[in-house]
Amino acid sequence: MGAAFVQLVAQQADAIEARTGLRLEVTRVAVRNMSREREVTLAEGVLVRDAHAVVDDPEVDLVVEVIGGIEPAREMIVTALGKGKPVVTANKELLANVGTELYAAADAAGVDLLFEAAVAGGIPLIRALRESLRGEPIRRILGIVNGTTNFILTKMTEEAADYSVALSEAQRLGFAERDPTADVEGFDAGAKAAIMATISFGTKVVAGDVYHEGISGVTAADIAMATRLGYVVKLLAICEQDADTGEVAVRVHPAMVPKHHPLASVRESYNAVFVEGAAVGSLMFYGRGAGGMPTASAVLGDVIDAAVNLRQGTHGSLGTFGRAKIRPIDETSSEYLISLDVADRPGVLHAVAGVLARNDVSVRAMEQEGLHDDARLVFITHSAKESAVQACLRELRDLDVVTRIGSLLRVIGG
Repeated sequence: MGAAFVQLVAQQADAIEARTGLRLEVTRVAVRNMSREREVTLAEGVLVRDAHAVVDDPEVDLVVEVIGGIEPAREMIVTALGKGKPVVTANKELLANVGTELYAAADAAGVDLLFEAAVAGGIPLIRALRESLRGEPIRRILGIVNGTTNFILTKMTEEAADYSVALSEAQRLGFAERDPTADVEGFDAGAKAAIMATISFGTKVVAGDVYHEGISGVTAADIAMATRLGYVVKLLAICEQDADTGEVAVRVHPAMVPKHHPLASVRESYNAVFVEGAAVGSLMFYGRGAGGMPTASAVLGDVIDAAVNLRQGTHGSLGTFGRAKIRPIDETSSEYLISLDVADRPGVLHAVAGVLARNDVSVRAMEQEGLHDDARLVFITHSAKESAVQACLRELRDLDVVTRIGSLLRVIGG
């Protein structure tokens, strides 16, 4: 992304100067390997090994941080802000863990800390949440915010590919890392969810507050079942705030989305975020969630804003953040799909229904199909508490007529 940003600055410098009166120049770039070939040509002396030299250089007015991780990025951002230098970052891991500390440091210094590229790449989501929707009581955010998992699930849906085959293709095409754990197990999306929740609800939410469940357990059979029932499986980041209690629930997990929902049509590596507000209603932001140029575009937009504000002696404040009361996953509610393999004999459905009823889980729809000597029961529940559904599963495992607990997928967006 760094090379794409440098290239974009060079391409747009004249247009930016014409519109703002500011000439952007890349004066220092810290790199680990000075001798590696690069996609862009930089003037002699621009490349340095020591990132602190960039922050400390008196000729550098504004710092762009794209090194990732928590340290030394946190230290350098705090130092830059303390020197009165605005900072633009794409570091979701950092913001999801110590973001509110950094927002306070920026306010104390009276300069900007901007981070549009940290969530959903080139989609202008953060600016909308922190500015346009600042007075909006946001109820819920549903987001496809990881392009890798969306690519994999698209292949599984449209080509009936197994998870391992779809993952291998994503890695071959560069959509997935050699070690895809952060993406496929939901940690990347969880960091973004923490940032979205903090900005939207005005409360401090960190990565450790987010429930994570990835897509590695999703099977081709799960996808086929969802398709037959009129749903599409997506990995969703979900941020909700209870209007009465103020409790915040933030989670990442696979979910069945109705085919008519706007998120269901988001394919390949694209991202989309669906925002539900009390006054504004429903909004959707859609576009490239990753990639060098889309991300560089988001960074450049922040750089221009920060540079203009620096010249005018002002900055955009996020304000103060209250302490979030986190609602744990077992206290959240949604509809669920539950599939069971059971013995095909009289009384089985009555026994299973009894377990659901005892745990206050009611059924909205049910279907049955034969499996040789067994049968498969598929239930879609009405809205139920996670704790009640998990209690059902524990009790169902103990029934001698249940041979296997199959899928458990939450149903979102109905």
